[in-house]
Amino acid sequence: MKITSRDNSKLKNARKIRDGKIDDLIFVEGLRLCEELVNSDLKIAEAFYTDQFPSTTRSEELLDKLRSKNVDLFEITGNLAGSLSDTKSSQGIFLVAQRPHFELSDIRTHDLSGKSPIVLLLSKVNNPSNLGVILRTAEASGVSGVLITKHSANAFSPKSLRASMGSAFRLPVIENVDLSEAVAWAKKHKLETVCADINGKFPYTEYDWTIPTLLVFGSEAHGLTAEEIEVIERSITVPMNAPVESLNLATSAAVILFEARRQREIPKQNSGMI
Repeated sequence: MKITSRDNSKLKNARKIRDGKIDDLIFVEGLRLCEELVNSDLKIAEAFYTDQFPSTTRSEELLDKLRSKNVDLFEITGNLAGSLSDTKSSQGIFLVAQRPHFELSDIRTHDLSGKSPIVLLLSKVNNPSNLGVILRTAEASGVSGVLITKHSANAFSPKSLRASMGSAFRLPVIENVDLSEAVAWAKKHKLETVCADINGKFPYTEYDWTIPTLLVFGSEAHGLTAEEIEVIERSITVPMNAPVESLNLATSAAVILFEARRQREIPKQNSGMI
């Protein structure tokens, strides 16, 4: 079916999804990200592609996969792509899919591979691109799942999805979590609770990341409150040379998570770790 009007109901609905006005659906665009979505387990509701969508092997394979999944395909004129795209330069392919949904019970608290799980808790992270990068880093470093508190950026907004580069489709992500409830859940399942803080008591390299851990980060601008730090068992910091006082949140997360991965990949040698 070909759509030629900007006021078509399908396009109106897709724009609402793009803008986060429909909670149970997500809007995805771009060849690479659409490929990641098609290869995930998420149900795809509709696909839109322009009459200028490049006729390459990759694009044809993508459209063939969508047809094999019985996804409704709509061809749109090139001038309509601008009304639909969240980017300056549209690649001419857009998908609407179900929003991933997980519960705390879906998070692995016992890793069958023998490695102790690490769960990430992000509190009031307000930059969607930062959030997406952290999700990508979390998957790459072997995190079991990510909990995101209320008043945080939307993990499935177009900006966050582009930054996560597909990780948000695969990694268990739970939004609108209450921090105190997440900490209580961690303690119930015997996960040590640790937060990253500029005034943390120990360098992140001295923590024993081979034990089950809930790692908590606060917002980019304000970090965690004193009350939030109080309910968490340990605080760690990333030492750095003066006059630099802090790192970008996504950078801090990457530094700490890959140290955790390093420790979990090698036999425990330092019995003095905290």
